[in-house]
Amino acid sequence: MSSDNPGPAGAEPTGSDPDSVMDSDVEPPDADAHPPAPTESRESPRVPVAIVAVVSVGGVLGALARYGAGLLWPTATGSFPWTTFAINVIGCAAIGCLQVAATEGRPVHRLVRPFLGTGVLGGFTTFSTYCVDIEQLVDRGEAGTALAYLTATITAAMVAVTTGAWVARRVLALRSRR
Repeated sequence: MSSDNPGPAGAEPTGSDPDSVMDSDVEPPDADAHPPAPTESRESPRVPVAIVAVVSVGGVLGALARYGAGLLWPTATGSFPWTTFAINVIGCAAIGCLQVAATEGRPVHRLVRPFLGTGVLGGFTTFSTYCVDIEQLVDRGEAGTALAYLTATITAAMVAVTTGAWVARRVLALRSRR
């Protein structure tokens, strides 16, 4: 091998010839049959800067909206976490509407879904707080309430996303008749 072609990525030179590599380090002739592992990628992946930026900005806005909802409707210590429940259900309904509107409605800019879906609604909904709420209910000896909250949230979230999608489809159908 010449110094212009140092060999496979990550291959260590062996023996006295610094440009030689062990036979086991050489790629098979049909590289497509054995694609490199992700750590052996020949090209570094391009970071979609615009997507990262809109998700970040959307996430901040969604988290601020969630924080504001908590200030407007605080959950008293030791009570049922209605605010978190409502935030998650409302967010799931909005996700259902958004996905239908973005995929079945008019074409939208490629950054709309990451901004609104992953960013704003991902920052607004808070299933991590939901898990903490369940843990706190169990720790306080309210396992029945924790189980009810766990079941009610998942059920309501699924109904909300389905209903949001259904409503969005009805609105789109009405608009297409005009």
